[in-house]
Amino acid sequence: MQNPAFDILRNWITADNRLVAGLGVAFVMLTAGLMVGALFGGLGPIIAIGLVGALVVGLLMLRSTQVGLFALVALICLLPYGALPFTIGFRPTFLDLALGALFAVWGMRLITGQQRTFVTSPLGVLLFIFLGWAIFIFIFGLRYGGLNVTIARNFLEVLLAVSLFFLVVNQVKTIRQIEQLSRVIILAGGGTVALGIFFYFIPGDWTVRILSLLRVFQYPTEGILHFIEDDPAQPMRAISTSIDPNALGGLLVFLSIIAIVHLFAPQPVMRRRYLFIISGMMVLTLYLTFSRGSLLGMAAGLGVIALLRYRKLVWVMIAAVALVIVLPQTQLYVQRFIEGIQGQDLATQMRFGEYKDAFNLISRFPLTGVGFFGTPDIDIYVGVSSVYLLLAQQLGLVGASLYLLIGFAYLILIGSTLRRVPKNHRLETPLLAYGAAILGAMVGGVFDHFYFNLTFIHIAALYWLTMGLGVTAVLLWRQEEFANDSQQ
Repeated sequence: MQNPAFDILRNWITADNRLVAGLGVAFVMLTAGLMVGALFGGLGPIIAIGLVGALVVGLLMLRSTQVGLFALVALICLLPYGALPFTIGFRPTFLDLALGALFAVWGMRLITGQQRTFVTSPLGVLLFIFLGWAIFIFIFGLRYGGLNVTIARNFLEVLLAVSLFFLVVNQVKTIRQIEQLSRVIILAGGGTVALGIFFYFIPGDWTVRILSLLRVFQYPTEGILHFIEDDPAQPMRAISTSIDPNALGGLLVFLSIIAIVHLFAPQPVMRRRYLFIISGMMVLTLYLTFSRGSLLGMAAGLGVIALLRYRKLVWVMIAAVALVIVLPQTQLYVQRFIEGIQGQDLATQMRFGEYKDAFNLISRFPLTGVGFFGTPDIDIYVGVSSVYLLLAQQLGLVGASLYLLIGFAYLILIGSTLRRVPKNHRLETPLLAYGAAILGAMVGGVFDHFYFNLTFIHIAALYWLTMGLGVTAVLLWRQEEFANDSQQ
């Protein structure tokens, strides 16, 4: 159906008479200028630019889940806590909107018949059981506290983050799509570590002033800078836009492993020199977070990769450890690492206290935990710096065991597939990268709680997105195996 007004405007702009056409172009430019000026004048430049950018990205996301995944990765890395600058009854985060748009597009494809199959994958049954158990415990836990709207919303966000696994295995269908997403993950990770290094080395008050500009997107304006043991006399810790240095460390477990595996890959997804720069920046930023658990997670993931495929990486890791031990600038880090192993520093002693309290809670409610709304006894609380103990507190030993079972089943699936994939095959790199990234997160999860936490939805989303990409690579290899067997 044609619009007469647009027809008149088009005829005016494309008129043979240059004067008439010029007047038409001038009218369009003037109208656009007035609209943009009103937008910027009424909302301010930051909100206006963000709104225009969000509208453009939103329109692209409604056309393609691949673009939606690109946007989601960018938000996870660069603006994880950003929320709408205005309320619609509540303030949804940009991450909420991205997840909602992704599932809306996928849902419409299923409803309209554009997609007629639903791929569960070898891990699908375990994930459905885990989601079902989490929902049961969420309802069961209401007995210990009244319904809290904020917690209920955060729980829904976690469910969407876990369900992202199914969206990935159903919407990412080719090696090319996996490589595109790998490239975006590495570039977005490069952006967040560039910001992390920049904020670390400029004066602290400049960092506070710059990050405070994000207050229009509901970012914190206080407690932005972090120091070792919260002592300003101690070295500062890198934060980037994650604000929490341990959360940044948890994010970098994934990003650094994925980037470094692609750096050593026979067929990298981008120029190797760029991968070298980005990987180096990621390792430096992870070091500057002083997050020892995340560093161990990265070392575990890369160590397995070095033993399985890239033996050169063994020597790189040995050289890096030697430099850290020898250089005068890194002695504080070495000292803190030793103190952490011996349990002598304040942070480690506080964690030991959390572990003791967590075991106390778990011993009282071993199977079901206490859910998400509170505890029935005033002498216990929910909260501990270990994702497995936190899960046992909230979902009981059943929920924590299911979470671990999914992780181990995933690693077995990746490992068994890697044994059959020929060396230098295009699927070898994503299998290694996304398998090692989950392994690193599982090791880091012993010391950190970010990988299934109602407060850090972006890291939970990246965890299940990463697992989804790894299983997608497995499914693509199985398709190729089946096709080869059919031809013989």
